[in-house]
Amino acid sequence: MSLKAGIVGLPNVGKSTLFNAITKQNILAANYPFATIEPNVGIVFVPDTRIDYLKNLYQPVSVVPTTFEFTDIAGLVKGASKGEGLGNKFLSHIREVDAIVEVVRCFDDANITHVTGKTNPVSDIEIINIELVFADLDIINNRLEKIEKKAETTKDKDALFEVEVLKKCKVNLEANVPLRRISFEEDALKLLKNYNLLTLKPIIYVANVDEETIVVGDNDYSLAVKNYAESEGSGVIVMCAKLEADLAGLQNEERQEFLETVGISNSGLDKLIFATYNLLGLATFFTVGKDEVRAWTFKKGMKAPECAGIIHSDFQRGFIKAEVMSFDDLYTYNDEKKVKEAGKLRIEGKEYIIKDGDICYFRFNV
Repeated sequence: MSLKAGIVGLPNVGKSTLFNAITKQNILAANYPFATIEPNVGIVFVPDTRIDYLKNLYQPVSVVPTTFEFTDIAGLVKGASKGEGLGNKFLSHIREVDAIVEVVRCFDDANITHVTGKTNPVSDIEIINIELVFADLDIINNRLEKIEKKAETTKDKDALFEVEVLKKCKVNLEANVPLRRISFEEDALKLLKNYNLLTLKPIIYVANVDEETIVVGDNDYSLAVKNYAESEGSGVIVMCAKLEADLAGLQNEERQEFLETVGISNSGLDKLIFATYNLLGLATFFTVGKDEVRAWTFKKGMKAPECAGIIHSDFQRGFIKAEVMSFDDLYTYNDEKKVKEAGKLRIEGKEYIIKDGDICYFRFNV
């Protein structure tokens, strides 16, 4: 599955520095607005110790970990929804992502220009939220203008339902409430999916602090971001983009040693990848063998035939059954044969919901 998160924020908050760390790519990270104009896309491996274990156990010809896509989107400014700062173009890039990672500046530095003149993370968040709200409101209003009268005249059931849902969106957006904060029925969410609304996308905030603060964990700025996120039910990762960029160039052992030296247990980057992965309700299943050990990304709740279809459409079309064992069972017995002998290898049908860590062999016939 190709799923991606877009990194957004005001200019000069550390987006491109973070993106450099995420993808180990050396894109332009300049000290002025709009250094990033076209979105940069990078693929990252999702850290997973399970695939290392499977590699050692099966000694395959190739190993393919699961991946996640991050897009670095140019800095938004106040008035973006009206075209300020090439805003319309940038907003269109955000529409293409599945989740939003909003980088918020939580440090003071006289050498790095702040677009508003001072560090105020909550104000920064609200500037972006309002621009996304205005952009969604334009879409909602345009659609209502086209269908509202027609729906009332024809009394078409589907059209009336659409008008009802859109009016609910409009009322909340006019109150500057992002749609992700609003509860919708499943049918309404299915309808709204067609509009690709910005404020309906799940969001996680990255409180970008300086190198001194990351050792302590928080400052007044990052605490303010945490309080804001908690009020809307969103997640927060506190990290230092500059430190993560330094770590990105190190080998694993050097990286771990560096973290221990500065007194940090886990990389903020790894936390961000996991948090974004979970934000979208993603999980991992595995296929194993001497030829290949591979991790596959799937949406939680998917049934066996759907997951088989991630590998190849023929697998889903001709699905017969799935032979499934859990990673935990394989780890416990350390041998596939012993898993079978213990009765832990299961035969599952079309209604089986794949679980994170399942190791699957799909049988099919087309």
